[in-house]
Amino acid sequence: MVIVMVIPSFSQEAESPEADAPEAVESTEAAESTEAAESTEAAESTEAAESTEAAESTEAAEYTEMPEMEEVPAVAEEDASTAYADTVNVISRVEVIESPEQTRVTLGKNEVVIIEENGDTVVVALGSKGISIVEEDEGVQINVIDMEDRKKSCRKKNKKFNAHWAGLELGLNNYLTPDYSMVLPPGQEFMDLNTGKSWNWNLNIVDYGIGLGTNYVGLVSGLGFEFINYNFDGQNSLMKDPVTGEIVEYIPPFAGYITKSKMNIAYVTAPLLLEFQIPAGNRRIHFSAGVIGGLKMWSNTKMKYTESGDKSKEKNKSDFNLSPLRWGVTARIGYADINLFANYYMTSLFKTDRGPELYPFTVGIALVP
Repeated sequence: MVIVMVIPSFSQEAESPEADAPEAVESTEAAESTEAAESTEAAESTEAAESTEAAESTEAAEYTEMPEMEEVPAVAEEDASTAYADTVNVISRVEVIESPEQTRVTLGKNEVVIIEENGDTVVVALGSKGISIVEEDEGVQINVIDMEDRKKSCRKKNKKFNAHWAGLELGLNNYLTPDYSMVLPPGQEFMDLNTGKSWNWNLNIVDYGIGLGTNYVGLVSGLGFEFINYNFDGQNSLMKDPVTGEIVEYIPPFAGYITKSKMNIAYVTAPLLLEFQIPAGNRRIHFSAGVIGGLKMWSNTKMKYTESGDKSKEKNKSDFNLSPLRWGVTARIGYADINLFANYYMTSLFKTDRGPELYPFTVGIALVP
């Protein structure tokens, strides 16, 4: 008896699931890893996008907050070439001007700040008000000032015409004949002068100037005193003739011993001048011409002599037929406080037909502070 057993062949098919199991596990893990990676990348991409958007939003906000800037105009080359050396232009609106007297800052046509320095004083002006800072020995003094009043005061001061008459003058005297000669005719030799010792000095105590619309040209007047010393060259003096009343030579008994013989005359004087002034640095050159009048105050003669070793003097007071009023022409030129002057009188020294016909003149130097 034969028994036949049929064993189905499924061993390979049964192994297949067991063999495929690890591959399935691996595939599942790969899929999960891929999904995780994709999820991480998506998260990172989202965060980056959000960060980028935040940064862009911040930049936009910052850009929005910035004020809009005006376009700076270019400065033309010709404007720069014509600017002053002490002037600085900033964007064609702000201008800084420096000079030895002051520094000015302007905005357009308006003055913003003015700084003035004058010795120990500094003035800082802002608009219509200012501060004056003065350094003194006792300390620093600070004052608030009104600039409008200061400007008015400065304008009045700048327009003032300063005359050059008052002061002290020193010169030399002599006189001319009618034909403008210093050589005296016969019979008048007793009037010969020692010019080097015939001094004239004038004290002009006050002057007054009126500017003719400017402080460079004006009329000048004033008041002064003139003291004249005519020092005679011979051993003589002069006197009134007791018969004719004319001025004649006087020879004293002590002639030959005279050491000094002179005639002194004093006048009150007043001028009327036209004066011109030309700026020269910080000072001015000034020259003037006009007429001058005089009123005689007093006159005398004086002689000094030595006789037998004794010094003596003789003095006589009289009007000596001198012209009580006289007028003449004058010319002056100077710089700063120094003047040269010349006076020539058109009135004879003595009254007509009462003495020699002589016309006095004076040249000299003056100090006019």
